[in-house]
Amino acid sequence: MIIYVSGGCKNGKSSHAEDWAIRLSGGKPLYYIATMIPHDDEDRARIRRHIESRAGKNFITIERGMDIAGVIPELDAGGTYLMDSVTALLGNEMFHDGIIDADAADRTVRDLKALTGSVANIVFVSDFIYADQGLYDEFTDGYLQGLAHIDRSMAEIADCVVEIVLAQPIIYKGSLPE
Repeated sequence: MIIYVSGGCKNGKSSHAEDWAIRLSGGKPLYYIATMIPHDDEDRARIRRHIESRAGKNFITIERGMDIAGVIPELDAGGTYLMDSVTALLGNEMFHDGIIDADAADRTVRDLKALTGSVANIVFVSDFIYADQGLYDEFTDGYLQGLAHIDRSMAEIADCVVEIVLAQPIIYKGSLPE
């Protein structure tokens, strides 16, 4: 099963996604693919909070900030995975080593689709940050358009698409695991 979770920043997406991944796992191995590469104290604090929220939930953490398809040969095909987050992954892919990679969104879609075909269950977390009417520089605008492209592409193949609004899930497609 593929669950795609989106919503505003810091509104409970990760907590819900953890619960759904645990339900999907049925006691089988449970993995957390962490994509954030910390750049400052705020990032490190956020990572600490996520690690603390997973404590005691039996997640095996895989740190993978870039080249998400590169992790596929190492995956347990029968396991359940939670990837948090698509937002960070695209940022890492698009802006690295002082280079702006205009192909990052298309490559990320391709790699995420390959990832979904390699595991029994996966829950993706993404931030819904591109719907405002702000005017941004071309690089930020390109990133936001890329994230929207990824979200649309993954929503097409997901079994369940959920938006978290005010910490409450709104299901747009499919159903959540019991």
